[in-house]
Amino acid sequence: MILDTVAIQHYLPHRHPFLMVDSIVEMERLKRITGVKAVTVNEWYFQGHFPGKPVMPGVLIIEAMAQTGGLLLLMEVPNRENKLLYFVAVDGARFRRPVVPGDLLRLEMTVKNWRGDFCKLDGKAFVGEELAAEATLMCKMADRE
Repeated sequence: MILDTVAIQHYLPHRHPFLMVDSIVEMERLKRITGVKAVTVNEWYFQGHFPGKPVMPGVLIIEAMAQTGGLLLLMEVPNRENKLLYFVAVDGARFRRPVVPGDLLRLEMTVKNWRGDFCKLDGKAFVGEELAAEATLMCKMADRE
């Protein structure tokens, strides 16, 4: 493990219950990062999605991807505490299998293009070797003020 939840919170502004990545297990600066989210039955969203058949919402899988990729980007910004990353687009999102309690979600993000305040990342989420979701995410870095 490269970063645990405590270390991740030094870089990302997200906190419980919206922190969607538990650890970082691989990282190549400015290129790629792999994070992990242990999906437990205690997640807040399972109460209503869906009662008796809990499934992690696809938008939260995308959010977990974004947080993982955002961490890679924010590590390179010296004044990151004054910055936020905003989604500007999500392209090609596909959900291949449900993510359910007990799954270990592996989030693999690769930087495709980074110019100035804009970045494009390709993301894949796996459970074991099975592809659960994929998308291309674009974000813009902005001042927190």
